[in-house]
Amino acid sequence: MKVDPEVQRQLLELADVDAELGRIEHRRKKLPELEEIAAIEKDLRAGRDALVAVQTSASDLDREVTRQEREIESVRAREDKDRSLMASGSVSAKQLTDLEHELETLKRRQSALEDDLLELMERREAVAIDEQRTAAEVDEAERKLAEAQRRRDEAMADLDSQQAGKEEERTRLVAPLPADLLAQYERVRAARGRGAGLLRSRRCGTCQLELDHTALSDIKNAAPDAVVTCENCGAILVRTEESGL
Repeated sequence: MKVDPEVQRQLLELADVDAELGRIEHRRKKLPELEEIAAIEKDLRAGRDALVAVQTSASDLDREVTRQEREIESVRAREDKDRSLMASGSVSAKQLTDLEHELETLKRRQSALEDDLLELMERREAVAIDEQRTAAEVDEAERKLAEAQRRRDEAMADLDSQQAGKEEERTRLVAPLPADLLAQYERVRAARGRGAGLLRSRRCGTCQLELDHTALSDIKNAAPDAVVTCENCGAILVRTEESGL
């Protein structure tokens, strides 16, 4: 393939632009905010699960407190009814004795229920404190997530701007290149990551390996417009005054 040396030199600019586009894409995938967001989201999921669990526990305790209060009210109502009967004077001596026995039983029952209720309310208070703490942790995680997402979006927008600029520059550089030269460059770039490099002091600018004497002799004897490649990586070697041939 024969291509004007000046046109070949444009491959070096193109290779630099492609390398910068690659670095931009790498930075896009490795933004520290992405790892930070993933960690916060993990913590947030755990926090929300914990909040749901504590809220469920609080709801269960509320139902148990309500049930216990109703049962206490039922015992009190039964006690009031028995006392009314006793005060009415319409019951027999045996019934009176039975009522007195029942009142003692109700009194013990009410005392036990009230003790249970006190314990439930203490547990509910502790759960309420836990619920408040967990909700605050979830709120803080959500705040941190929003902040990290904002910083990620700003960084992505900056990278988008850089990429757009480099892609525009690439379009300008590619336009005058012969189709066969560009196709060869793209094939090598797809395989090696960089399609062309400067030959400088016997060393390939793409793979950074030195060429042997035979390869250097062949390149030196090649016509200035001949497209030469690295024997090691296959990249197009661009010759300039720095090549030392």
